[in-house]
Amino acid sequence: MNFLYDIGRVLLDFDFESSLSRLLPADCVNPRARLERLLERKDDFEAGKIEADAYIEWALGVMGSGASADQFRDAWRSIFTPNEPMWECVRELSAKGHRLILFSNINSIHCPWIFEKYPEFSLFDGAVLSYEVGTIKPQAEIYKHAFDAHRLDPGSTLYIDDLPENIAAGRAHGLHCWQYDLRDHESFEHWLGNFDL
Repeated sequence: MNFLYDIGRVLLDFDFESSLSRLLPADCVNPRARLERLLERKDDFEAGKIEADAYIEWALGVMGSGASADQFRDAWRSIFTPNEPMWECVRELSAKGHRLILFSNINSIHCPWIFEKYPEFSLFDGAVLSYEVGTIKPQAEIYKHAFDAHRLDPGSTLYIDDLPENIAAGRAHGLHCWQYDLRDHESFEHWLGNFDL
């Protein structure tokens, strides 16, 4: 069986706010609103349309921060926590010989850094990363790219993602889909039991 795995809130949980808030000026009146403005260019950044240095310069300006680019990179990367129940599942699937492909909207600050930080990613047989492909989920192009690049048959591929719009697109392309909830890993394991793994 083939598996397409999202990264954020599936393999790794993340918390941008607590990490990046350290870079805000002490007199920032509404920290959350300031940080939410960073989402304005997130899709373009994850689609590879904005280089990391340009995004960092823009983001520091939006934040009104006097931090350096390196300090921003460190904070941007310090958001992750491994989801250990899912990693245990990945280890088991890999040991059984299933084909595991990463399928993620992600940016060039996080990758390839996360692959060095978390060696478990070496269990994956390939990756479709938005910033490399030039498009993001749920756009049809990234699903088609995954099928073509990794010769995937949607009917024999299980897709795990946390966002409903990505799951809807996956179903439209014929994938077996599970909308993952970090708070309910047990339901995911139960769903896997429906397949001959």
